Amino acid sequence: MTAFQSLEKGALLVLNSGSSSVKFTVFAVEPAQNKIAPFFAGQLCEIGTDAKLTAKTEAGEKMAEESWADRDKGGVAPLLPHLISWIESRLPEGMPLLAAGHRVVHGGSGLHHPVMINEHLMKELESLIPLAPLHQPQNTAAIRVLSESRSELPQVACFDTAFHHTQPSTSTTYAIPRELTEAGIRRYGFHGLSYEYISRHLREEMPDLAEGRVVVAHLGNGSSLCALKNGRSYDTTMGFSVLEGVPMGTRCGNLDPGVIIHLMREYKMNVNDLEQLLYHKSGLLGMSGISNDMRALLSSDDPRAKEAVDIFCSRVAKEIARLACAMGGFDALIFTAGIGEHSAPIRSMVCKHLKWLGIELCEESNANRQSRISAENSLPVHVIPTNEELMIAQHTVDLLTMRNAA
Repeated sequence: MTAFQSLEKGALLVLNSGSSSVKFTVFAVEPAQNKIAPFFAGQLCEIGTDAKLTAKTEAGEKMAEESWADRDKGGVAPLLPHLISWIESRLPEGMPLLAAGHRVVHGGSGLHHPVMINEHLMKELESLIPLAPLHQPQNTAAIRVLSESRSELPQVACFDTAFHHTQPSTSTTYAIPRELTEAGIRRYGFHGLSYEYISRHLREEMPDLAEGRVVVAHLGNGSSLCALKNGRSYDTTMGFSVLEGVPMGTRCGNLDPGVIIHLMREYKMNVNDLEQLLYHKSGLLGMSGISNDMRALLSSDDPRAKEAVDIFCSRVAKEIARLACAMGGFDALIFTAGIGEHSAPIRSMVCKHLKWLGIELCEESNANRQSRISAENSLPVHVIPTNEELMIAQHTVDLLTMRNAA
C-alpha cells in the first residue's frame, strides 16, 4: 500500500480567492487507482456588485449559472460558507470533502514549500500582507473564513513565490542599500505554481530538456517568464511585485522608477493613484486605449491596438534573450498560460524576433497548436498547457498522506 492509498476516497477543493471573485476546482481522489482527477470547477464573480455562480463538470456540462446577489452582503467572506455548502451538496454519496488547498500569492523569504495551515502560519501569512497588499489579504481572509465555518477541514497553503527560492543572489538582488535588501526588498518572482507544473511535466515527458536550460513564457492577462536550469528556477521577470517584467493586461511591466517620482511631483499622484494607474490602467489596456484582452487587440484595425501588440511581443522576446543570457544559453522555449497556449499569432510574432537565436517556427504546427511548433532545424519550441490547480491538489494530497503517516 502506497502513502497515497492511505487516504480515503473523497474530494479535494482548490481555491483561488481574489477581491471580487473566487475560482474553485474540485478534484476526485481515487486511492485505489493512485489518481487525482478534476471533477468540476467554477467561480463566483462580480462579488460586491451582483455576485454570480457558474460551474461546469470536467466534461463541460453546465452545473450552475445563477445569481447570488441576494447573499452578497459584504464581499467574499460571507459567500464562502455558502459556496462550500453548495460544493458539498454536489458531491456524490461516499465522496466527502477531505481538504482544501489554497493558492497564496506570497510566502516571503522563508516559506519555500506548501504547508498545512495552523494559527502560527496564519499570523506569518498575515505579516506578509505589506509585500502583496492587493492579493495576500484576499488569500488569508478565505483561509480564515473556511477555518471558522469548517474547523475540522484540513487546509494547505501553496505559494506562488516558493518555486523561485532556488535563484541565486544575482537574480534576486536589487542595486539598493543592503539594509533594505535584508529587510525583504528583493526580487521574489511569481507564477511559481505554473512553472513548477511545467518543470514536473518536462521531467516526466521530456527528461533531456528537463536537465537543460529552458525559458518558459507564461503569457496571460498576467504575464511573466522564467529561466529553468536543471528543472529549477534560475531567474524570472517578475520581481518584488507582480508589476515587474513584460507589459500585461492592465499592468505596466518594467518602468523607470524616475517616472514614479515625476508623477508624484508633477501630477501630484498619491499612493492610491499610482496603484490604480500601474496595476489597473496600464499594460495592453493603457497602451491601446481599447482593451486588456489580446483577442480584441488582434482583431482590431485600430493602429493603437497593433502598436500595443507589437510592444508586448518585442518585450517578451527581449526577456527571453535576457533569460537565455542569464543561463549562458538555452535549449528550448516553452509557451504556456492563456495567451501562450492559445494565440498562434503572438507565438509567431515573438519568435520572429528570436531568429538570430536559432528559433524558427513551423507555422502549420503553430496554427494547429501542436506540442512542438518549431521547424525541424530550429531550437525546440513547445506549447505546454499549465495546470496550477492540479499542482495545488497534488501538494495537498502529499501533505495529507504525510500527516496520516506521522
